[in-house]
Amino acid sequence: MQRIEQKFSRYRADSIVARINAAAGLAPWNATPRPCRCWNFADSLYRSSDGLFDITSGVLRRAWDFKSGQLPTPEQLAEARACIGWHHVRRDGRNVRLALSGMELDFGGFGKEYAADRAATMMAAGGAKHGYVNLAGDLRVLGPKPDGAPWMIGIQDPRRRGEVIATIPVYQGGLATSGDYERCFELDGRRYCHILDPNTGWPVSHWRTVSVLAPLAVVAGNCSTIAMLKQADGLAFLQASGMNYLAMDQHGTIHTREAAAA
Repeated sequence: MQRIEQKFSRYRADSIVARINAAAGLAPWNATPRPCRCWNFADSLYRSSDGLFDITSGVLRRAWDFKSGQLPTPEQLAEARACIGWHHVRRDGRNVRLALSGMELDFGGFGKEYAADRAATMMAAGGAKHGYVNLAGDLRVLGPKPDGAPWMIGIQDPRRRGEVIATIPVYQGGLATSGDYERCFELDGRRYCHILDPNTGWPVSHWRTVSVLAPLAVVAGNCSTIAMLKQADGLAFLQASGMNYLAMDQHGTIHTREAAAA
């Protein structure tokens, strides 16, 4: 996990991502094979989400300050949105170039889940058969408890801290949750969360929380985030994904695959 952070964290000046971002609008940067595979994965996410999952959209944080609880100005949003666009990322073999000055890559959308999967893979290679990797609520389960029972994972209530809305039995695979309650603020009765639509620059508002169970943590995380970004169309996306899910909309109604099948 430290190796992944060293390579992909935008907070580290010596990371690959920081160096690529520093060269935005300038010369291409030569990447190693593993980052190339991650960018191919980012490209597939962009296409499968109709452009909503865009790893260049992290620049919107320049406009949104969730600690101050203030709305950005139209000028701030326009300036940030002008730097968004996966189609402006030029890739030629191992070379990558951000065509526009001010652009940035941000792997925060799936880096944590990817790290959980990699850690679990290494643990399994070392002989581990029972347990899970938990990175701030995003999990990769290697296998059930030693007695064969599943791990019971609670899904946080997005409006009541310390309470859960469901407990999910997990034998193996990845479980990830996206929601509107971790980084957010309320103003004039409206909640503004950190999951931002790259097309508008504004926070999504249809779902309170979306949890997905998938074979890998990175797949679960991507599905839950894309469902949040698709807003009202997120339920159809979750159904089409074939993954098991639990989602709560802004009215407090819970949606699951079992309920949809019924």
